Amino acid sequence: MNENKKSKRQERRNKAQQRERVSRLRTMGLIVIGVAILVFLFISQQAKPIASIVTVEPRTRPSPDHNSIGDPKAPIQIVEYADFQCPFCKQFYNDTETSLTENFVMTGKIYFTYHSAGNWVSSNIGGVNTESQDAALAAYCAGDQNKFWEMHDALYSNNRDAENQGSFTGKRLTAIAASIKLDMTAYQSCYDKGKYSDQVQQDFKDATAAGITGTPFFVMTYKVKGEAKTETIEGAESINTFQQKIEAALLIADK
Repeated sequence: MNENKKSKRQERRNKAQQRERVSRLRTMGLIVIGVAILVFLFISQQAKPIASIVTVEPRTRPSPDHNSIGDPKAPIQIVEYADFQCPFCKQFYNDTETSLTENFVMTGKIYFTYHSAGNWVSSNIGGVNTESQDAALAAYCAGDQNKFWEMHDALYSNNRDAENQGSFTGKRLTAIAASIKLDMTAYQSCYDKGKYSDQVQQDFKDATAAGITGTPFFVMTYKVKGEAKTETIEGAESINTFQQKIEAALLIADK
């Protein structure tokens, strides 16, 4: 009787151990399959051809200095907070920026600076605009070779108007950088190391402090009898709107 009980207990133990082994094998199999799928997707993504890159003729800009243009001693400074994926920012680039540069930056009235606002956008839409931030990093890295504005123009020209859908993957940003003839070793080192990650974060803080409500967002500053004055312009306004505000400021701004 005792032998029968021992035999049944051993049988149950053996069955439990067998079930455990089967379960472990099944789990390991699922893990292997999952890893294989991830590897396949990674290789497929890497092998996927890059969408054609649009080569653009760089615009003429006076005294480019990293992400600024114009005379630092100009009576008015305008800071733009924008996002390379933002359709309204692209609209400003296409419709207004050239006139603003020709009429006010080249004539020494405006000192113009571009800052990234991709971080601000992502914090307000409940997502992460990684491609916006990566594009900003790429532009700042191009600035190390005094080609920030060439990269700026190339990024807007190669934005396919679909946010986080592949316009600015790392692979495509490399191709865009090559299209403006950067030293690619220097560029890739800068980008891969995230050299300007802190700058992108600082842009976010500055945009928030300035009261940004959307992109593009412009902060115009000047002095009247030594006292700093600040005005903001929201959205992709026409050159007429900028002209009215600038000319009104010039009438009272310290020279």
